[in-house]
Amino acid sequence: MKPRMLEVRTQILKKNDEYARALRSRFAEHGTLVVGLVSSPGTGKTELLTQTLMRLRGKCSVATLVGDLRTDNDAARMAEAGFPVRQIETGTMCHLEADMVERHLDEWDLDDIDLLFVENVGNLVCPSTYDLGEDLRLVLVSTTEGEDKPLKYPTIFNTADVAVITKMDLAEVLEFDAQKMADSIESVRPGMQVVSLSARSGEGMDDWVEFLLERVESKRKAVSEAV
Repeated sequence: MKPRMLEVRTQILKKNDEYARALRSRFAEHGTLVVGLVSSPGTGKTELLTQTLMRLRGKCSVATLVGDLRTDNDAARMAEAGFPVRQIETGTMCHLEADMVERHLDEWDLDDIDLLFVENVGNLVCPSTYDLGEDLRLVLVSTTEGEDKPLKYPTIFNTADVAVITKMDLAEVLEFDAQKMADSIESVRPGMQVVSLSARSGEGMDDWVEFLLERVESKRKAVSEAV
């Protein structure tokens, strides 16, 4: 049965890639920067997004898609920031797929959205295979998870653009070794950009927001020059 399973998987990925290409073209047409976030459960994706949304208020227009197996708890938390947010419930699926993103964009005018976050299901394995049409894919790893996380899950780091180390406010008490983490990331993905921050304490958040705004402006400029 293995050849048959491989054939079905290949077909699924091919269809997903078609949706992703169409989404990427659509986002480019409207000048919407799309940032995907992947991580294992408990790294603080939702808290980081919530605090990021608050800091982006008045600076650019933002919307968020949140993926989970069940419940809209995370979407409800982020909605408190006052930005458009939609929950994607995947049921038994451990990842988002491009057609899920496409379906949940209905009734949103992308011309009014400068920055779209797509928070994937908490998982460092399955999401690595599925392109969602993002401009940037961020892989989050927290100080609570151990410095060898990139070595254990190299594929997700190789398919991401930026590594974000979260919960830096706990680094000292956990005796977190930042250099060891940096070495682990470098050994898996040489030259990968790394951002360290704490959504709770605010450490690194100003630089993080500035990084996003620079990317938003770059996307706007690219669209303007293409017209």
